[in-house]
Amino acid sequence: MPRRAKGPRLYWRARKDAPSVWEIRDGSQRISTGTDCRREAETRLAQYIDRKHRSSGPTRPEELSVGMCLTIYAEEHAQGVAAPERIGYAIDALDQFWNGLTVADVKGETCRRYARSRTKKDGAPISNGTIRRELNVLQAAINYCHGEGYLIHAPKVTLPDKPPSRERWLTRQEAAWLIRGARSLNRDGRHLADFILHGLYTGSRKETILSMHIDRPSPVGGHVDTKTGVLYRKPGKKVETHKRQRPARLPSRYLAHLRRQAANGRVYIVERRIERDGKLRREMVKDVKNAWVSARSEAERLAWLHGVNIDLSGVTPHTLKHTAITWALQRWASIWDAAGYFSTSAETIERTYGHHSPNHQATAVKAMDMRG
Repeated sequence: MPRRAKGPRLYWRARKDAPSVWEIRDGSQRISTGTDCRREAETRLAQYIDRKHRSSGPTRPEELSVGMCLTIYAEEHAQGVAAPERIGYAIDALDQFWNGLTVADVKGETCRRYARSRTKKDGAPISNGTIRRELNVLQAAINYCHGEGYLIHAPKVTLPDKPPSRERWLTRQEAAWLIRGARSLNRDGRHLADFILHGLYTGSRKETILSMHIDRPSPVGGHVDTKTGVLYRKPGKKVETHKRQRPARLPSRYLAHLRRQAANGRVYIVERRIERDGKLRREMVKDVKNAWVSARSEAERLAWLHGVNIDLSGVTPHTLKHTAITWALQRWASIWDAAGYFSTSAETIERTYGHHSPNHQATAVKAMDMRG
């Protein structure tokens, strides 16, 4: 009588001429996990078993687990997107709730229960915006499996209400005090002031600003060409996403500032200069989180000393983008030109910022003023 197969399992392979590792044994197959860590080896074994039992043909939603659906999406699609780590964060959050459920369980009641289950460490609920992003990944995974023939049909994910658009923007007085507060910081003042200026003049996102080079095209960051006066937001090798990073012409006043910096040897828009062994090194600043909080407090303090009360508690680096777009519209920029310059869709400009424009509803008001 033939011996019964044991199925996939881990086996410790001791080797003298090479590092010992755990390997997966499945019948006559021998697959190295590439690690001597038991926990990592068990993870690779679980992944191997998932792949082995993955259906090759269309299945009904009740026959495909949500975990398998997310695994397929992560392995076959997510690795090729511009920011796979964001999908990874969402999948980690989704897996804690949906593990053990099938795609057929994806319906309004379970989606709302998932939303209620998402809380921070202190017990406070996660924002609807974060939950929507996570559930959108679940929907994308289901749609992918359906499109690739793993699922007969794709259930619809129910999303929580979309949070209202953030409309906080800085007045020119607040912006001036914020820059002054940044410049008063000893260690981080210079580079944070450069960060704020670039945000106010270009409306770029935080990550784009921090990776911006001067006169040096880079595969990992955008650059400003001070000779032609053009801002290139997108890194050379980055895949285009829905968060567009299109080129834009730089305002002459800010371009003159950048040309002076280029003449002084600047490499990055936001850089930290460090002297080591008598040599000056220029390093890219990875984050401004701590400096930003300090600058806000310092700006409020300095303003108060001059008899001015300002509240910057809700101001974040993304507020600079809101401010730049709002100021442009207030200065009579058209929605079409603003969309091109700030690399934001005209629909978003109209929906979020349109009421700031002096032309907002101008034709409707004119029509209502006319006599029949």
